[in-house]
Amino acid sequence: MAEINKLIVKFLNQEANHSELEKLENQLKNEEGIRIFNNYVKTQYLSTLSMTKYDVEKAKETIKTRLKKDKLTRRVNLYKKIAVAASIMLMFGMAFYMIYNNGHVKPIEPEKQPHLIVTGTDKAILTLENGDEVALEKGKKYQTGKVSSNGEELVYTDKGQSDIAEKGQLYNYLTIPRGGQFFVKLSDGTEVWLNSETKLKYPVKFIEGISRNVELLYGEAYFKVSPSTAHKGAAFHVLAKSQEIDVLGTEFNVKAYNDDTIMATTLVEGKIKIKKGAVSETLVPNQQATINYENDNIDIEEIDVSQEISWINGLFSFNEKPLSEIMLVLSRWYDTEVVFTNSQKKKFVFTGILERTETVDDILKLIEATSEGQIKFEINDKTIIIK
Repeated sequence: MAEINKLIVKFLNQEANHSELEKLENQLKNEEGIRIFNNYVKTQYLSTLSMTKYDVEKAKETIKTRLKKDKLTRRVNLYKKIAVAASIMLMFGMAFYMIYNNGHVKPIEPEKQPHLIVTGTDKAILTLENGDEVALEKGKKYQTGKVSSNGEELVYTDKGQSDIAEKGQLYNYLTIPRGGQFFVKLSDGTEVWLNSETKLKYPVKFIEGISRNVELLYGEAYFKVSPSTAHKGAAFHVLAKSQEIDVLGTEFNVKAYNDDTIMATTLVEGKIKIKKGAVSETLVPNQQATINYENDNIDIEEIDVSQEISWINGLFSFNEKPLSEIMLVLSRWYDTEVVFTNSQKKKFVFTGILERTETVDDILKLIEATSEGQIKFEINDKTIIIK
C-alpha cells in the first residue's frame, strides 16, 4: 500500500516519471488498486475541494493514452499534459477529452463555434530608439547589431559604449498586446517574461557602474535579475506606476494592470525593497506586497507563489477566485470582451489548474461543469456573455 500511495502522490504532484506512471497504470488494473486510489484521494485531497467523487476510470484512460504519445519526449511533454489533466479531473470530477467505450479511447467531437476567439501566442511590438516599430511573432526573425529575435524571444547584446557616449542613454519599448506573451533578455543578462497587455521600457544598454533602471508602464512581468555583483555593484530598479522596487539580484513578479485596483509584487527568491511615496517595505521569499492606487499603504502577506507565477509555466491557476477576476485574466489572454448579464454571477467562486494552450471553449465548458448549472456561457464573435 505504501508503494501505490507514493505513486499516487507523485502522479498528482507532478513528480512521476514515465516508469512510475506505468506502475500506477498496472496498479489500477485490479480492484484493490482502485480501492486504495479512491480512499487515498478522498482522504488526502477531496476534503479540501468542492467535489465528492473522483472518476478513476477516466484517470486510468488518461494515463493509458498519454503513455502511448511522444515516446521521445515523454519525460517532458507527456508528463505536463498528464499532470494538468489529473488536476482538472481532481477538481472537477469529469473527463474532458476522452470517453471509454468497448476497450477503446475515442475523442469527443468538438462543437463548432462560429466565433473569432483564438488562444494567445508569442507576439510583441518592439519600439526602437528612433521611434520605428517592429512586429515580433512566431516564425519571424529580426536582427540588428544590438538585438535579435527568433519570433519567441528578444535578446540584447552587451557590446561597446559608443552610442551611449555619443547620444546618451537610449531606450526601447516592448509592448505585448492582448492575446500575447513574450520573453526579453536585457543587455545585462536580466531575463524578463511579459504577460498579455503589458508594456516595458528599458535601456538598449546599461551604463557601466550606474543603477540599472527599467519601467513597467502597465501589465505583468516576471523578472530574473542579473546580480549587482556581476555589474560592479550597480543596483537594479523597477518603476511600476508610482511604485519603485529596489533589487539586488533576485526573482519576482510585478502585476500593475491599468484596469486593476491594486498593484501586486510577489517575491520568489532574494530580497527586494518596495517604496510608495514616503512608505517602504522589504519583502522576503513567498511574500506579496499589494498597493492600492489611491493611497500609499503597502500590505504584505504570505502566499503560495507558485499560483501567482503559474502563467510563466503556461498555466492558469485559480484558487477560489471569483468569476469576475477569472474572466478578466481570460479576456487578456484570449483577446476577448466579457459581458455579465447578471452581476451576481461575478461572485461565483472557481478553483482549477488549466493550461493556457486550451481553447477558450474548453475552459468555459469546465467552468460550466463545476457550476452545477449556475453559470452559462455564450460566445458571440469575440464577446463572451455570462448568463
